[in-house]
Amino acid sequence: MKKTFWDRISDITHIHRRAAFADVPERSGTKEPAFMTLARERYSCRSYKDTPLTDAQVAQILEAARVAPTAANKQPVHVWVVKSPEGLEKLKGATDYTYGAPVVFMVGAKPDAAWVRKYDGKNGAEVDAAIVGTHIMLAASALGLGNVWVGSFDPARIKADFPETEGYEVVCLFPVGVPAAPAGANHDQRQPLGQFASEL
Repeated sequence: MKKTFWDRISDITHIHRRAAFADVPERSGTKEPAFMTLARERYSCRSYKDTPLTDAQVAQILEAARVAPTAANKQPVHVWVVKSPEGLEKLKGATDYTYGAPVVFMVGAKPDAAWVRKYDGKNGAEVDAAIVGTHIMLAASALGLGNVWVGSFDPARIKADFPETEGYEVVCLFPVGVPAAPAGANHDQRQPLGQFASEL
């Protein structure tokens, strides 16, 4: 079938678009990378259903934490999974912020096993624990589970009630479970990129 003038014009336009790579998103189905969607949509969940986590879910979250990077690969971190009724009740004595989650991951750092910056003696244990904690949050979010970073707790009470943490500094707690509430109204409030980052 012979092409009309308008067909030929359309072909030329299409060729120009391809030459300029203007149609790459259309041809490749390009969209926001899955990680960016996960990072953008993850929020601090402060209300949970009483649905228990499965062993598989806990294992996947722990594996994500285990493979997290640490300074010089020293791995001076330990994670405790608090999910028994007795353990969760004890934890409520140290913090008001478990939010009824069925599982709380406690992340501890061991300073005497961590990398130390030679220039000023800065110990990397707490940073390593924070990296592990971030992996816990993102892994939980990838499984469709709510989570929140809790830093408000009584460390002395945790040490007393959880002697298993001896030798570690508990850095953060992560209640995890099926969310019972959406993100808060301020979730999307972020600094503009020009204010947040600078090029030197």
